[in-house]
Amino acid sequence: MTIRSQYRVRKAVIPAAGFGTRMFPATKAVKKEFFPIIDRDGRAKPIILAIVEEALSAGIEEVGIVVQKGDRTFFEDFFKTGPSPELFQKLSQQNQDYSKYLQELGQRVTILTQDVQEGFGHAVFCAQEWTNNEPFLLLLGDHIYLSDTANSCARQLLDIYSQVQQSVIGLRVTQAEVIHHYGCAAGVWQAQDAILSVTQVYEKPDIEYARQHLSVEGMAEDLFLSFFGMYVLEPKIFDYLAEHINVNFRERGEFQLTSCLDKLREFEGMAGYVVQGRCFDTGLPDIYRQTLIDFAISGGAIG
Repeated sequence: MTIRSQYRVRKAVIPAAGFGTRMFPATKAVKKEFFPIIDRDGRAKPIILAIVEEALSAGIEEVGIVVQKGDRTFFEDFFKTGPSPELFQKLSQQNQDYSKYLQELGQRVTILTQDVQEGFGHAVFCAQEWTNNEPFLLLLGDHIYLSDTANSCARQLLDIYSQVQQSVIGLRVTQAEVIHHYGCAAGVWQAQDAILSVTQVYEKPDIEYARQHLSVEGMAEDLFLSFFGMYVLEPKIFDYLAEHINVNFRERGEFQLTSCLDKLREFEGMAGYVVQGRCFDTGLPDIYRQTLIDFAISGGAIG
């Protein structure tokens, strides 16, 4: 297959329209995407900024953040509006320079809205028009990524996409006892411990189902491949999401992404990639606390 321009990914989508119920009551005061982390320079920054920087540092040109309708102004103020003149004058020269950097970064961010919170799949669907029939990088609004290599986690996934020329799911090795918390993939290795030809994706399997259907040859018993929280998706995914929305097909009361990923896999093929790095679900109190510790130990090297 000839490599075409479509295999260059220009856009990233970050759903950030959840209520943050797992971080209540803090989320009664602050959106979970704006909880602080400390970067390698000792700078306190909101989680959503770190995720946007992850995307842009990988070569993404434009980022669309999907938010609740009532939160649009809040996100736009952060990414589009500078501090008041009084506050700007009180900032150190370093922070004044950083404020200007934020203004420049904000020019590459578009705020999209999910008017009614109908699930993760629905939030992704809200970016259909903005993605303009292009492949896109999908990141989660409460996940931070820490690479084990010189390449960011997002850059690793984009490189695999260019290589395999089909949708790619980021994966990580996960123990059986916690597999019921995650989406999971099975398949056949193209390159050992790296690229998987995906044969099934399944949301939150119990251990019995995982042992019967989701084992991957070459992996130790009771080790499985769960979603890393990062994807590169072909625009066809929106057709399957639209099908579910149009017929009101819900799972656990909402429109989900995973079953649509399985349709995308079935009709277009899909690769999985074991990302060389870690992701942290900062929407959970214990993991958020551990994230702050691990980034402090690692020098805050995000991405």
